[in-house]
Amino acid sequence: MTHFEWVARQGEATLDILYCGDDNMFEGLIISILSLTKHAHEPLKICIMTGHLRNKHRQFQALSDDHIDFLNDLAKQGNNRNAVIKIDMTEKFEAELPTANINTLFTPYSMLRLYSDLVPQFSDRILYLDADVVCRRPFEAFYHQALDNIDFLGVLDHYGRWFFHHQLRPFDYINSGMLLMNLKQIRQDQLLARCRAYCAKRPMIMPDQSAMNKLAKHKAFVAEKYNEQQDVQPDTVFQHFSTRWKFWPIIHTVSVKPWEVDKVHSQLNLHEYDDILDEYQEIMAKLQAEPVLSK
Repeated sequence: MTHFEWVARQGEATLDILYCGDDNMFEGLIISILSLTKHAHEPLKICIMTGHLRNKHRQFQALSDDHIDFLNDLAKQGNNRNAVIKIDMTEKFEAELPTANINTLFTPYSMLRLYSDLVPQFSDRILYLDADVVCRRPFEAFYHQALDNIDFLGVLDHYGRWFFHHQLRPFDYINSGMLLMNLKQIRQDQLLARCRAYCAKRPMIMPDQSAMNKLAKHKAFVAEKYNEQQDVQPDTVFQHFSTRWKFWPIIHTVSVKPWEVDKVHSQLNLHEYDDILDEYQEIMAKLQAEPVLSK
C-alpha cells in the first residue's frame, strides 16, 4: 500500500498494530500476522517501523519492499480491508541516536518504538507487538478500552518485576513485548521524547523497556493473559515467546521462537498454534522453492 492510499484511509476505523524490526523478522511477522488475521473481526492497519540502522558491530538492513508487499497480500487474505504499511525511520533515528545504548546486546530496532510519536500519520492509539507474539483469541475489547490519562498499558514482566521496579512502587515493571499505547497522551506529556533523551545518556540492560518503565508517570497494568510470557493458559489472548529460565537439571535459559516449529513441539510441547504454523511452513516451502522475494 502506498503512502497516499494509507492517508486516504485515515478516516476508516481500524485496529492499528505496530511492529519494529529489520528483514530478519520476516518469518516472525508471517506467523504473528496470520494469528492476528485469524482472530480480528475489524480491519487491521499493520504498521512496521524499520530502517537502515547501524552500530559499531554491524549494518542492519531495513525490511524490504518486496517483503512488505508479501505481508500486505498475506494480511488481505484474512480481510481485504487489512493493510501492511512500511515506515522508514532511518532519518528520524539518526537524528536522535540512543548513543549510550546503541551497541548493547539488543539491536537498535528494539528502541524504534520510542520514536513512534514522531510519525504524524499514526492514530491516537496503537497496539505494539514484538514479532514473537502470537494472538490466540479476539482482542477488540482490549484494544478499544478507555485510555484516559494513560500513556500505555501492559503486563508485568515475568522476571523483571522482581528485579526492576520503582522503590516506592513494587511490581510495576511492564514487559514491552505488548503495549497498548496512547499516542495522544504520550505526545502531550513527551514521554517518548524523554525516553529517547534518557537512552542517549544512560546505559541500560534493556534500554527501551527500562526507559519507559522508569519515566512513565501514567501507565496501567492488565492481566497476564494479554502478554503470557510462559505457558499458554485457557484465557490467553497474546502469547509472547520470550526467554524463560529452567532450573532442572541445572539452571539455564530456554529461548524458543514461534518459527522454530520443531522446538515449539519438542521443547515446549505446544501444539496450540499448529494450524498457523502449518500454514507458515507451507508459505516458507513455496518461497524457498521459488525465491522471488529480495532480501
